[in-house]
Amino acid sequence: MGHYSSGDMLQSMRTSTTKFPVLTAFKEHCSGKRTNTQLAVIESIRAIHADKHVTTVSPRSVDLLGYAKAGNAEAQLITAGDSYQSVRKYQAPGSRMESGDGRLSDSVEFGHYEYKWNGQYFPFYHVAWVDEVLGIQSFHYILSDREGGNAGHSVSADRLVMACGKWSSELHGEIYVFDGGHWQKNGDLWKAVQSASWDDVILDPAMKETLINDVHSFFDNRAVYEEVSVPWKRGIIFHGTPGCGKTISIKALMHSLQEKNVYSIRNIFTQARVMAPCLLIFEDLDSLVKDEVRSYFLNEVDGIESNDGICMIGSTKHLERLDPGISKRPSRFDRKYHYKLPGHQERILYCEYWRKKLSKRSDLGISDEVCEIVAKLTEDFSFAYMKELFVQALLAIVGGRAEDEDVTDVAVSDAAASTKVVENSAKLAKDGEKTQSTAEASCGDSSTEMTEKNNKPTREPRKVPEVEIPEHLQSNALLCILRKQIVALIKDMDNTDDATASSKPKI
Repeated sequence: MGHYSSGDMLQSMRTSTTKFPVLTAFKEHCSGKRTNTQLAVIESIRAIHADKHVTTVSPRSVDLLGYAKAGNAEAQLITAGDSYQSVRKYQAPGSRMESGDGRLSDSVEFGHYEYKWNGQYFPFYHVAWVDEVLGIQSFHYILSDREGGNAGHSVSADRLVMACGKWSSELHGEIYVFDGGHWQKNGDLWKAVQSASWDDVILDPAMKETLINDVHSFFDNRAVYEEVSVPWKRGIIFHGTPGCGKTISIKALMHSLQEKNVYSIRNIFTQARVMAPCLLIFEDLDSLVKDEVRSYFLNEVDGIESNDGICMIGSTKHLERLDPGISKRPSRFDRKYHYKLPGHQERILYCEYWRKKLSKRSDLGISDEVCEIVAKLTEDFSFAYMKELFVQALLAIVGGRAEDEDVTDVAVSDAAASTKVVENSAKLAKDGEKTQSTAEASCGDSSTEMTEKNNKPTREPRKVPEVEIPEHLQSNALLCILRKQIVALIKDMDNTDDATASSKPKI
């Protein structure tokens, strides 16, 4: 490969823009009946650059432009004389809250680039087209000096391909996501994970410690697995009530594992094996593994190919819907962690979490006693509902609505009274089991229709816990508005159908 000065590079650009035979040939090909665009492009380039070797690579595996943008090489698109074809794009600001007019960018479909790497020049063509069967096709065609005795390959170009390919296979402030039928690196998801911390996860301390140690020890003990001849893989299921911490736990795990150089991805098994060691996340596992894909999924999990270094985490709101071959086979998903509604102590910890977040607002008066009262008032609240409670209460205070009478203390008392258990109703069974009322049971034998109706589980309306407020806290503005918001949220819980269909599963 020859060495050029900056003057040589400029002269090369000027010469290449005088005539555009490759672009002309490409245009002629596109205007007629096409047979094989890839072959046509290669033949055109070889005919025009007979003294050069042509190395074809895919930008997905060898991203020359991304490599240069990261500062590892120099790339310049030749634009003089319209020697390229591109689609001009407008990108609006991220949201209407952002100022500015947005920005313009180009998606190059045909471009000739001057490229400098490691002191050498590798001009290349970038060509993209739509194939009726394969969809959008995109390739880089790298030009280099011909070298004898190399089995049809260019040693200098291969060095560039090797270096750029290695860089392209790595993550640089991104997480792999499988979406729209192909892989893509997602920088926004990576940024979201950076803000996640185990300090933000309120769980039973013993379960939290066990979970963290479970996953971290997997990545720390490859040698132990090999020593006892056990496949280095693991599966874990997070299940339980929505809004109780499954998603934030996953993000916190991703963040904490980055220090171990573990790639946190939501991807398919093929990519997971390439990226191992890795964390493979399946959200809404019960919706993902349907009957038509069950065998394929289990074959992948069981490791027809090696799954060494893969730790799988699946989350589900409905453990009972999972195939027993998944939920009850330790060799597939070895451990299950149940995310239940937070207990009294967890609710106190969550209130203290907000107390720390609002430590600069001493005027709110969030004391230990207030945390205790709020924990008693929020029985059966998930963390999601508790977050909504604090957010809405703070908005009410900031907006001057703390003294609004839309939900008065009388309403609080009425709500508590109206939701007391009916005198003749059966006592609710432990752990959330539901029973029918005595009134319904009394007419259960009248007909088959009535029997089916009476056998349908019923649920008592939720009630506001009756908690005595000490006299010195009667005027606490935050506690007052929290009590009012609790009434509204309890009504919202009763109006929410827990059986709604789950969202689209994510990998």
